Amino acid sequence: MVDAPQTDEGWYALHDFRTIDWDAWRNTPENTRERAVREGREYLAAHESLADVDDGEGASAVFSVLGDKADLLIVHFRSSLDALSRAERQFEQTAFAEFTDQPTSYISVTEVSGYVSDDYFKGSIEDVNAGLRNYIEGKLKPDIPDDEYVCFYPMSKRRGETHNWYTLSHEERADLMSGHGRTGKSYAGKIKQVIASSLGFDDYEWGVTLFSDDPIDIKDVVYEMRFDEATSKYGEFGSFYIGRRFPPSDLGAYLRGETVPTGDESAGHHGHAHHGGGSEDDAHGQGHGHGHGDDSHHHGGDGHSHDHGDDSDHDAVDEDSIRGELADLDIYAGKPHGEDVYATVLYSEADEEALFEEVDGLRKNFDHYDSHVKTAVYGANERARTAVVSIWQTASAAETAAGFLSELPEIVERAGEQSGFGTMGMFYTVKPDSRADFVEKFATVGGVLDDTDGHMETDLMVNVENENDMFIASQWRSKEDAMGFFRSDAFRNTVQWGRDVLADRPRHVFLA
Repeated sequence: MVDAPQTDEGWYALHDFRTIDWDAWRNTPENTRERAVREGREYLAAHESLADVDDGEGASAVFSVLGDKADLLIVHFRSSLDALSRAERQFEQTAFAEFTDQPTSYISVTEVSGYVSDDYFKGSIEDVNAGLRNYIEGKLKPDIPDDEYVCFYPMSKRRGETHNWYTLSHEERADLMSGHGRTGKSYAGKIKQVIASSLGFDDYEWGVTLFSDDPIDIKDVVYEMRFDEATSKYGEFGSFYIGRRFPPSDLGAYLRGETVPTGDESAGHHGHAHHGGGSEDDAHGQGHGHGHGDDSHHHGGDGHSHDHGDDSDHDAVDEDSIRGELADLDIYAGKPHGEDVYATVLYSEADEEALFEEVDGLRKNFDHYDSHVKTAVYGANERARTAVVSIWQTASAAETAAGFLSELPEIVERAGEQSGFGTMGMFYTVKPDSRADFVEKFATVGGVLDDTDGHMETDLMVNVENENDMFIASQWRSKEDAMGFFRSDAFRNTVQWGRDVLADRPRHVFLA
């Protein structure tokens, strides 16, 4: 008998499709239409802001749908099935609902399975390493990305006499999904997804929601995946829906036949920070850290890797104050081209060469975004692990990239998530003739650090593509401890010495 993988569930999802009675709308007096628009707009805005829930958990968005199957799609994620039911019924209380019908809907729940992590199901979330923990949390509680276009479709795994997914062994299914996932990973940064289980809830087994800024990318990833054996032999699909997101304030413009989103609001008006999608592994291989390039968890990836939302005021003030203190000490705090940058750093125990191939594929997609500064692999530190560093112009973009990067093989830790105060990643490009001197100097400074109060660990790593590009990650118990060292004569002397051996100005960036 084939063992069923364990699952854990997160948020419930409702895809609420609506058609509009356009004849009735045109024949209705203006004042009645104005009231309908006002109440429809208020409903949509209240649910996007989560005013309908007490726990503050979930996400909502509205999309215009092309074709005759529907006119509007309202997507809700909520922490309970009752909250979804309330959101659906509250729409019916609006004057706008009188002009709509619900031709179809889809109900599902986000999940992770035993393919994601044995430790997670045997122990607790705290036993799982930080990178994978973020990935799991992003799958169970996904945000809705800011990308303009959405595609939704339901799918099942075939249970025929010749091809039956559920009679395959665990190993066979894992193999098929791994290959399927490699196709999806090639779209990291272009496609984000949420896959939620609908077993027992709706007609198919999963509901798949893809998000992208380019609808052709949606077409391409679906097309390419049709050639994967996991799909060609075992995939069955329902109807596909394609639409474009617009803000609630544009409901009136939509009903007037205008282009929505209107004006400049089409870029970044939603203010969501996202993690990536949640799903069962058997759907698109997400259980192995491979899907359409999401996540995101995180992913990510908003890995979609541009600025997806505002950082908290507290974080901004704290980072600004640190930068100010460093500037007072004549220490450069990372402003290439006049802009602040942020980095996310993850550590992997995978083979360095294989890891680089994976990162290089992600990097090609990251390069499509203007906010991407650099992504590189740094290795050869004493603990036999490799660092993956991604630098961005905004903290939220770095955070989103982390969602994609956390799906890389054998990620064991994310910098800045240990106890204590994660200060900075320090990047130095050394003159070739001075490389040996720089390494020797680091060893000397490392000895000083070992005896410094509040110091936890500091690593020197080397870019696998350029041995003169060095990365130093420094971890401290508190900000005060870190700043105490940066004010010391030892560090000040190192900064002065570095001006002679470095090829350009060093970059000190905050770990996002």
